[in-house]
Amino acid sequence: MKLGLLFSGGKDSTYAGFLALKQGYEISCLISMLSKNKDSYMFHTPSISKTEKQAKAMNIPLIIGETKGEMEKELKDLEKTIKKAKKKYKIEGIVSGALNSAYQASRIQRICDKLKLECFNPLWQVNETEYMNDLIKNKFKVITVGVFAYPFDDNWLGRKIDEKFLEEIKKLNAKYGINIAGEGGEFETFVLNCPMFSRELKITKFKDFKEGENSFRREIEVK
Repeated sequence: MKLGLLFSGGKDSTYAGFLALKQGYEISCLISMLSKNKDSYMFHTPSISKTEKQAKAMNIPLIIGETKGEMEKELKDLEKTIKKAKKKYKIEGIVSGALNSAYQASRIQRICDKLKLECFNPLWQVNETEYMNDLIKNKFKVITVGVFAYPFDDNWLGRKIDEKFLEEIKKLNAKYGINIAGEGGEFETFVLNCPMFSRELKITKFKDFKEGENSFRREIEVK
């Protein structure tokens, strides 16, 4: 079955695509949404424009949709973009990296139902600790490009997700309730390499932005 992957460039969507391939599906295209609202309810925004470089590393065509990121209205933009992917690449379904967000999963499902597409969420309600360990075991090179919760500071930007990172996140989970996989929006990520990539992406430069007392994002350039 040909699928379109809702792709943000972060760990969840990338790993969902990896699992879909392992299950025998074909990823015919990637679908990325560029939101003008950095606080979009639906879409990941840090370094989102760099999905083009990731798509080239995966040798999978990319369709980019744009949205103002207004709540609920942004879903019409997503539907329009998925419809375009269906027509161009003859996809029969959509795969997403939804973990626990009923808001996101239900709305993606609604769009798929309307467009008569299957909807796959291979990470839905996984054990988050096991999932993070699986990322590491499967050699996903993932860095943080945004942190948005207490007690994070800018020292967490650019951190690689590895055993040390996971141990520290577990402690923050126990003390402050930080979600181990960042599912509550506590941190956002970018994938530099994984088994789906033909080569590792290299960061050439970056710029950090402080957006609140414990909110920081990193915009990166890669090659």
